[in-house]
Amino acid sequence: MPNPKRRHSKTRRDKRRTHYKGTAPSVNLCPQCNAPKLPHRACPECGYYNGRKVLQVED
Repeated sequence: MPNPKRRHSKTRRDKRRTHYKGTAPSVNLCPQCNAPKLPHRACPECGYYNGRKVLQVED
């Protein structure tokens, strides 16, 4: 199996990794309280998911 004869520079390594980017999470608004929440998860502010109360939220 071939091995590199010379060390690759940091620039060359970074050029290869240019497409490895993190993506920002998508955020939806809760239909009950209009607070931002992650999709397909219960709202951390009011505790509702899909129109039903699923979490007991402390005030």
